[in-house]
Amino acid sequence: MGIIRKSVFHFVAVILFLCLSALADRTQAAEQPAHSTIYPGKLFITGSSTMCPLIAEIGKRFQSLHPEVRVEVQCGGSGRGVSDALSGRADIGMVSRTLTDKEKNLYSFPMARDGVSIILHKSNPVKSLSDAQIVTIYTGKITNWKKAGGRDAPITVINAKKSYSSAELFVHYFKIDYDDIKAAMVAGDNPTRITAIIDNPNAIAYVSSGEAERKAASGGQIKLLPIHNVTPTNRNIITGNYPITRPLMLVTNKLPSGMAKAFIDFCLSSSVVDIIERYDFVPYED
Repeated sequence: MGIIRKSVFHFVAVILFLCLSALADRTQAAEQPAHSTIYPGKLFITGSSTMCPLIAEIGKRFQSLHPEVRVEVQCGGSGRGVSDALSGRADIGMVSRTLTDKEKNLYSFPMARDGVSIILHKSNPVKSLSDAQIVTIYTGKITNWKKAGGRDAPITVINAKKSYSSAELFVHYFKIDYDDIKAAMVAGDNPTRITAIIDNPNAIAYVSSGEAERKAASGGQIKLLPIHNVTPTNRNIITGNYPITRPLMLVTNKLPSGMAKAFIDFCLSSSVVDIIERYDFVPYED
């Protein structure tokens, strides 16, 4: 009988200990600060080099509000953003162009607008170029600035990689076959093309208007040329007066939910308008 009583006592003691431990854990959990109402984990975003700095900056703000989430952003061009989103390699793709008919099955979320600008070194005396002159320069029919109203110096043509949306928009607008472009240098992201202009007073390139505006405003030795006498300002992009514009959008291969939805909603909210404008893009208004 004594043994039975001792066993019962030990059993009750163990149960009581487990109950008290569970209560303590619950109390401790309740005392922890609630950082977020979304799901912990990693959000992987790839694509447009134009959007990369913007989305990385927005990602930092998102993470400050949701410390349990890690946002990883990788560049690679809009083509990569579409491909990675379609295949599921990325949670979200970044695309800085309109979607093709084959890509229309993606869910798209426009968040801003941007232009594509022709840029020269600030010291280049050429103030404007006609569409025809730009075509003849890029196809190698004009190879000296003297024939375009500039100094007697060879023209260095900088082209974007074929998979980049700026290249797609450029060849579409100027009706050039990409393979007909005679380039001295082919570069992927906007900063590389801008640096090539700063390093070479005789070079010409096309880049994101927003990125070029930021660089020029910070003292970079570049200038943006008008198209049809219209400068690529935010106002002209909003009104549609500037002819070479494009949407900046996020894409997914299915209706977003959870962490992806929370991030996309954040990107489309007023909480990031200041970041979009700081990068010289135009917040999207449907």
